[in-house]
Amino acid sequence: MLKLVGLTGGIGTGKSTVARMIREIGVPVIDADVLARQVVEPGQPAYLEIKAAWPHVVSARGEIDRKKLASLVFAHPEERRRLESITHPRIMQKVQDQSDELFRKGFRLAFLDAALLVETGLHRHLSGLVLVTASEAQQISRVMAREGCTPSQARARMRAQLPLENKRRVATAIIDNSGDEAATRGQVQELVNKLLKGK
Repeated sequence: MLKLVGLTGGIGTGKSTVARMIREIGVPVIDADVLARQVVEPGQPAYLEIKAAWPHVVSARGEIDRKKLASLVFAHPEERRRLESITHPRIMQKVQDQSDELFRKGFRLAFLDAALLVETGLHRHLSGLVLVTASEAQQISRVMAREGCTPSQARARMRAQLPLENKRRVATAIIDNSGDEAATRGQVQELVNKLLKGK
């Protein structure tokens, strides 16, 4: 049986950095963002359903304009639920297929990297949940550097997400990414060792 552990965090906490470190150790990381893009590619069943529901989010090239779709569904909770009902079952099927494939290849541990694991309740179906944290000041400076935005815009993006405190309550492990890269790498290695030993 493959142990599939969730990996999540808030904007600017450095979840992608931790995912890269896990891969460098040799443990696979399934990227939910990649799968989310795959399920809405032209011709896929989810693409056809989205095109029928919101025809105006399809670009002239026939692709779904993800930014336009995101701004629409985040402004309307009922539309977001409708979109999730179209995409989530298909994303989870791909997660299952990849997990089965990794198990066949001999892996016993893998991570599922996804921003909304707690919000969607998916963390309850996994073998654990690792939360990547950082200080608020670091989150703000990282978001500003990445998005080219002001401190108040960075704070607004952070407030739009579920607070880290809510995620901390359901996490089975915490990686504090406030220090330097070596400190984070040490925590990642220790966590992976524990999980491989079955703790």
